[in-house]
Amino acid sequence: MYRKNLLLFSFSLIVLAACNNNYENGVKEEVTENPTPEEILSNDKHGDVFFMDGVVYTNAQDIEWVNEEELTMGEEIGEIKKQTDNHEEFENFTASILPVGTKIFEPEEKEGLIYIVKLDDEEIRYLGLVEG
Repeated sequence: MYRKNLLLFSFSLIVLAACNNNYENGVKEEVTENPTPEEILSNDKHGDVFFMDGVVYTNAQDIEWVNEEELTMGEEIGEIKKQTDNHEEFENFTASILPVGTKIFEPEEKEGLIYIVKLDDEEIRYLGLVEG
């Protein structure tokens, strides 16, 4: 009888844990994730993005506050390894428009989600798209 109750109790705990809907103190927590290449490119088939370390970075030439930041190109952190417009083929250092071999630099000021790309002697800023 003891074993049967213990088994029933254990099963109940497993079911309750599996049904956990991220409630804390009676309030449901929203679980957010960063946008994916699929989400970004499905909204803009010609979007200028690259993917690095789980974050999609988008061309920020038209984002005023990003361009107003005083940034100096710092250390190179990588380069584009693959170019594709197929979201299923995106992996680390894949870009939709930037050509293979394009260098990515971290600003000396380490702004976090802003990186600088050097393309044809032009510095282009890219902004990471993250959910917070």
